[in-house]
Amino acid sequence: MLQISKLIPQGQNLAAALLKRASTVELDWDIRQKSRFETIDSAGRSIGIFLPRGTVARGGDVLVAPDGSLIRVIAAAQLVLKITPCRNHGTPFDLIRAAYHLGNRHVPIELQPDHLKIEPDHVLADMLRAMHLTVTEVSEPFEPENGAYATGGHAGGHRHGSQEAAAHEHGPGCGHSH
Repeated sequence: MLQISKLIPQGQNLAAALLKRASTVELDWDIRQKSRFETIDSAGRSIGIFLPRGTVARGGDVLVAPDGSLIRVIAAAQLVLKITPCRNHGTPFDLIRAAYHLGNRHVPIELQPDHLKIEPDHVLADMLRAMHLTVTEVSEPFEPENGAYATGGHAGGHRHGSQEAAAHEHGPGCGHSH
């Protein structure tokens, strides 16, 4: 078994040619949020992943084997609830309201400009429908937010090195756009 303990977020600074030749692992969210698991890559190799505790593998991340080989992580399609505003009388604000209520329940949630995604839960689906949102079960990749206190930034956002993040403040005059 090939043991891997290094991850390069989004394959930063790796040449496109290297990424194109890399084998892949297609993993759902339940697996990618674990720091220790076994899987098989597209080359048929048995792989043991041993990442630092709390590390989450995102679609697009690259695992680095001790022999230098690269394995690209692909977020697998899985059953999720896709939440959108009602076409007849909904507004984008309805998604903000829904994200607020889901966040209060500490639900892993993927935030997109035109929809939200959560793992299937009939109680939450009923609550969202009562808020006049459209809830549809679909099979798509799931990339929930890390949360405000997670290290390494957030999905799709800017990332800061640990020293910069420690001294970084947001608010008026922080010096960069958001």
